[in-house]
Amino acid sequence: MARQKKVKDNGAGLNFEEKLWQAADKLRGHMDAAEYKHVVLGLVFLKYISDAFQEHYDKLKATPGADPEDRDEYTADRVFWVPKEARWAGENGLQAKAKQPTIGKLVDDAMVAIEKENAHLKGVLPKDYARPTLDKTKLGELIDLVSTIGLGDADSRGKDILGRVYEYFLGKFANAEGKLGGEFYTPRSVVKLLVEMIEPYKGRVYDPCCGSGGMFVQSEKFVQAHGGKLSDLSIYGQESNPTTWRLCKMNLAIRGIECNLGPHHADTFHHDLHKDLRADFILANPPFNVSDWGGERLREDVRWKYGAPSVGNANFAWVQHMISKLAPGGVAGFILSNGSMSSNQSGEGEIRKAMIEADLVDCMIGLPGQLFYTTQIPACLWFLTRSKTAKPFRHRTGETLFIDARKLGVMTDRIHRDLSDDDLARIAKTYHAWRGEKDAGKYADVPGFCKSATLKDITEHGFVLTPGRYVGAEELEDDGEPFEERMGRLVKKLEEQFAEGAKLEKAIRANLGGLKQ
Repeated sequence: MARQKKVKDNGAGLNFEEKLWQAADKLRGHMDAAEYKHVVLGLVFLKYISDAFQEHYDKLKATPGADPEDRDEYTADRVFWVPKEARWAGENGLQAKAKQPTIGKLVDDAMVAIEKENAHLKGVLPKDYARPTLDKTKLGELIDLVSTIGLGDADSRGKDILGRVYEYFLGKFANAEGKLGGEFYTPRSVVKLLVEMIEPYKGRVYDPCCGSGGMFVQSEKFVQAHGGKLSDLSIYGQESNPTTWRLCKMNLAIRGIECNLGPHHADTFHHDLHKDLRADFILANPPFNVSDWGGERLREDVRWKYGAPSVGNANFAWVQHMISKLAPGGVAGFILSNGSMSSNQSGEGEIRKAMIEADLVDCMIGLPGQLFYTTQIPACLWFLTRSKTAKPFRHRTGETLFIDARKLGVMTDRIHRDLSDDDLARIAKTYHAWRGEKDAGKYADVPGFCKSATLKDITEHGFVLTPGRYVGAEELEDDGEPFEERMGRLVKKLEEQFAEGAKLEKAIRANLGGLKQ
């Protein structure tokens, strides 16, 4: 009921996202998902900043002595200044001109004007709405549909609706685009788990392959949910895909999240835009098992402190890059394919061994399958820290926590699984209890779920970090039935089934005999 009430207050039902998706889906005949996401998300962005501007404009207009056309009145309150040609509402607004055949050019001109007035958005917004392949009638219908929702009011729920629209679409686009979608979307429950584990309250947060910025958004939500100040976080990221880099800039801009993504997109391995950064928190979902990362040109790189990574697989290049970016007391949480926990190819086993012996590995989590929209490759979470002697790691030097979460999660549709809030709470609470944190409870190994292993334990397993090797089998509840009675009951049941099977076989043979006659 509360969910429905929030919808009513904002003038748009949560099924709006689905309607918007269906409308966007009509464009499939003219472009693929990779293209039309920018058509829709660009319009949502433009509508949002125009709504926020209009609300501020109306306030200024009602204030004696204030000039609603004074640009400084908006920038002072961190509201985007929207020039007249880019405004959504009004007689001459984009909404009123949605049915004009020139609507594509008008939207492009609006995007150019927004970038001109807001320097940090330069080169970020999509500006190809006038292209012949984009059906202008359907574009007008999309504008009409976007016009039915209030996105940019000052109330935080307005931003929440916009966030849901973006999140819904990113997930849908990831699903529609197949493999390529994973370049910019990480399932929300996985991101939330990473954030709940490392708890980025205050300091520098870094993502070397930031995609659409989901790690940053969730970090900000975490701070807000725990009563912290957003100004306590400094955000740094890098993204090599130019389209995704622009999407990230838009995604963070609509939430008012200040960030340093560098002046342009760039390859993290070959053009590190944050060379001097030492981060307190690192959150990342590097692309799995990348083979063409140019590793042959970086054999002597100073980042490879624990061994040169395979030129045919970038997994341990990502891991060591993140280690090189950690501040002395920093912690990193990231997603990798399961192969990273056990592979011995191309020196990966030696790199993993060196990291374990350096006591960098804090926690390993095996994830359930079917979490990701774009890959069926089984995945795991790594948590590393440079110093387990710093709080709150003081009592866990020389130990690693293993959590096997493969049996957790619920199916959200026929092919996708998601971790529930209860699953997330159970995993995070186990980790924080293991670290001895206040109010987290007392840690205890749970067969089949979690185990605190020593360096000796890991050495005996050949430096393999797969949680299933350590947590053991889940204990079955003892129902109190004596063994002799249980065995007798089971044998009797088996004999009954044998007898039933013999009767069925006899009946089937009789029927087959009848068919021959």
